[in-house]
Amino acid sequence: MEPLLNNSLLEDEFNQLALELYPMQRQANPVYRAWCAARGAAMKEVRHWSEIPSLPIGAFKEQEVTCLEPTERCAMFQSSGTTGQTRSRHFHSESSLALYEASLDPWFRKHLLPELDAPAGIAGSDAMPVKHVIVLAPEPDAARNSSLGHMLGTVMRPFQSRLDSTLEVCGRLDAIGGWELSWPKVEEAIRRASASGNAVLLLGTAFLFVHLLDELTARGITWALPRGSRLMETGGYKGRSRALSQEALHDALSRVLGLSRGGIVCEYGMSELSSQAYDTRAFAPEAAPRCFRFPPWARVQVISPETGRVVQEGETGMLKVVDLANVASVLAIQTEDLGIRRGEGFEWVGRAKLSEPRGCSLLSV
Repeated sequence: MEPLLNNSLLEDEFNQLALELYPMQRQANPVYRAWCAARGAAMKEVRHWSEIPSLPIGAFKEQEVTCLEPTERCAMFQSSGTTGQTRSRHFHSESSLALYEASLDPWFRKHLLPELDAPAGIAGSDAMPVKHVIVLAPEPDAARNSSLGHMLGTVMRPFQSRLDSTLEVCGRLDAIGGWELSWPKVEEAIRRASASGNAVLLLGTAFLFVHLLDELTARGITWALPRGSRLMETGGYKGRSRALSQEALHDALSRVLGLSRGGIVCEYGMSELSSQAYDTRAFAPEAAPRCFRFPPWARVQVISPETGRVVQEGETGMLKVVDLANVASVLAIQTEDLGIRRGEGFEWVGRAKLSEPRGCSLLSV
């Protein structure tokens, strides 16, 4: 596990680990083995991580894409979706789940809690220590099959044991298992946080933030969150609220919550992966357009659907992710998301046409 937690993971180290994991997964994962065989992919032909065959993400909906025997499985994350959709399943053992948690923590801290690793102010003068955390999601135990729910539960743990901080969970499951706001809790949590004078970390999905904005607007309420407050927005809308452009959503959140635009960070993740990408670090100078970047133990390629090759800088294609933290399933996944190549990162465009909508907060349990 240690190499995966080293932020200085170099290309040759990543390549070595990927080439060691690839044949192990081909051997242990029947679905991936069959896919590679159907493509005529021979192990000896793969000399670089970029040549590892990527499994289409849709396979997680139709098959059990796992290296684990049924007796080894301790958790199953399911993709969200609207009624009637087939949902992906991603199985974990105790060890793979521990790696999932260990890998998400440092990248989350780097982007949402930069002051913890840079107390001298490298993250900017507004990166004040967070003392108040508000989560717009159900309790993790109520959303056991949600990877986002598990992620939020993991990043919440340190605040649960700290005597100098406050943690408030302000979401719940609706009658059909979707996520919704518990408005009295939200209102009281934001009121207390605003009056505390301490920096607030607000975590939630895009559509729940829209519901929050609509409720506050209807009530004629605006807040002024303390200096240093920041927000993580993830997921999508998928028919659960009116859809806003990212610019409109962030403008509204900044205006209604009294939040600095530099404190708004977007996360990109999915149940089939074990690593997440973020589009900026809280309070980092924005000298260039935002683009998502995965941690050093994952790589992303933007692939042309016409040629199957990596596109040129600034061009649009389908996102392929190679995630070393995906030890118990398959490390190379071809997503159904479109992105623009931006150096080692990508600018997210949206879902490819004819693909089913996704959204981590549409869990139905």
